Amino acid sequence: MNFKIAVLPGDGIGPEISAQGVDVMSAVCERFGHDVEYSYALCGADAIDRTGDPFPEETFRTCLWADAVLFSAVGDPRFDNDPTAKVRPEQGLLAMRKKLGLFANIRPVETFDCLIHMSPLRKEIIEGADFVCIRELTGGMYFGEKFESDDRAYDTNAYTRTEIERILRVAYAYAGRRRKHLTVVDKANVLASSRLWRKMAQEMAPQYPDITTDYMYVDNAAMRMIQDPRFFDVIVTENTFGDILTDEGSVISGSMGLLPSASTGEKTPVFEPIHGSWPQAKGKNIANPIAQILSVAMLFEHFCLTEEGAAIRQAVNAALDANVRTPEIQIPDGPFYGTREVGAWIVDYIRNH
Repeated sequence: MNFKIAVLPGDGIGPEISAQGVDVMSAVCERFGHDVEYSYALCGADAIDRTGDPFPEETFRTCLWADAVLFSAVGDPRFDNDPTAKVRPEQGLLAMRKKLGLFANIRPVETFDCLIHMSPLRKEIIEGADFVCIRELTGGMYFGEKFESDDRAYDTNAYTRTEIERILRVAYAYAGRRRKHLTVVDKANVLASSRLWRKMAQEMAPQYPDITTDYMYVDNAAMRMIQDPRFFDVIVTENTFGDILTDEGSVISGSMGLLPSASTGEKTPVFEPIHGSWPQAKGKNIANPIAQILSVAMLFEHFCLTEEGAAIRQAVNAALDANVRTPEIQIPDGPFYGTREVGAWIVDYIRNH
């Protein structure tokens, strides 16, 4: 296969982990006989500094050219600490999602046997947890009508039948390939938008008789995710609830640096780690590249290249088992491996196994 990949390193630790993702992708393509061409583009604070736009038109064109986007992270304290800023790095991420029609965010949550002790939850609660969160990505409060003054502000949580139906179909497709259990998360006892979500799900559920569909209020889902994460197989929910629940889910694995994600929809799909730009670690060679590397595995799997994805997952598990880990998940008194060293070890494993 010939791959065209748009690489958006972004801000903070983004360029450091991006380099490891690119190296891993190149190693897999070399091993399995694929050709790959990369094109780099600006996004986030870096793009603001250079062009004044967090998602420049040239970056959008590069994304349209590509078969997939390998994205890293955006965000910078200069903007976080300035509530009056009219242009922010995160606007670039929202613009990318909107312009590419990326309405489905897929975030797997799983545990790694050698890292279960890193989770704040007890082993007997999380061992074997393995579920996927499907978050609607282009509707809801993040994109609804907004108003802000000194005395009053609002964000509109609006959804249409079409927006809800298309994300539910993605969720049912994932449930059909997994353990055939879908949990629809909403707040239908309070919110009109949630009642439309539940109505749509109830209308569609009979079309999938082999899949168990249940419904859960978001507050109960948040509690259940911590008390009994093994209950879940596939979760589907709206944008804001999904943003919160997916970050909560990352706690189960013990580190946000371990979990990848994919965003798919109308145009080019995007693959990225779930964590942010961690500007305090920029240039220190301590950022965990594994979430970025596993995003590459998801990229291959998106194109039905399961062996390629499995090769990456095998290499990552081997690295973790061998204590080839960045400091935040290293064992006490374990050897130091930085971002570059972890990436290089995984690349070497892929090439030689």
